[in-house]
Amino acid sequence: MLRAGLERSGARPHQRQPHQRQPHQRQPGHRPDAGVRRAAERRGRFAEFIAAALLLLKGYRILDRRHRGPYGEIDLIAVRGRRLAFVEVKQRRTLDAARDAVSAHQAARMGDSVERWLWRHPRYREHNVGLDTVLLGAHCLPRHVPGAL
Repeated sequence: MLRAGLERSGARPHQRQPHQRQPHQRQPGHRPDAGVRRAAERRGRFAEFIAAALLLLKGYRILDRRHRGPYGEIDLIAVRGRRLAFVEVKQRRTLDAARDAVSAHQAARMGDSVERWLWRHPRYREHNVGLDTVLLGAHCLPRHVPGAL
């Protein structure tokens, strides 16, 4: 049946039909398949693990990971002394690309999440709050940037 359809269209069995898109092309609104999403999730979790380890080495105590709220997700929440750090973790090929991946819209949304978190945890309201980033790039050490957002 397939062969008959191909013969009628004039295409050879090993050729793609012109209306079929190539698998590596991304269409607007296209969601990656489950395998791609799982791989991205694994990379993100590993990047957050590395960022948490870096903060622990710098003397921070991790209070929460992947805190989800109505305004978005906060990757890490850490405290050191009277400083409370809300951390966004970015992993890209280079540190510059990771730094550029943080947008003003994302910073505003994170600020809303921080306010909500502080409202629910009154113990930390008097702490100095910082919106930090941890940048990870290939073949370089992670970089903690306090007050980057």
